Amino acid sequence: MYIDGFVLAVPTANRAAYQAYAQAAAPLFKAHGALSVVESWGVDVPEGKLTSFPLAVQLQADETVVFSWITWPSKAIRDAAWEKLMQEPLFDIKTNPMPCDGKRMIFGGFESLLVL
Repeated sequence: MYIDGFVLAVPTANRAAYQAYAQAAAPLFKAHGALSVVESWGVDVPEGKLTSFPLAVQLQADETVVFSWITWPSKAIRDAAWEKLMQEPLFDIKTNPMPCDGKRMIFGGFESLLVL
């Protein structure tokens, strides 16, 4: 399994818009081979002194941390999917901007070590 992980700061007032965006994106990911798509709205995300989710995304007072991940059967399937997904109108930030500051999004791809 391969996992794409994301941490981002979403304006709290944009929760419904972010959820609508995520609900539109999830079926596209699944249509291109994703096994699952998870979106999580932060409710207990402490601010650290050295490291933390809020520090990592430069969280502002009117924002909430979102933690998301997409599982894929393999990196090869994920790579092929992302190439096609970037052609989808939903992901054209010029005509359909994300309801958050994508410049502060942290993301990465991970090989799974343990799945129970």
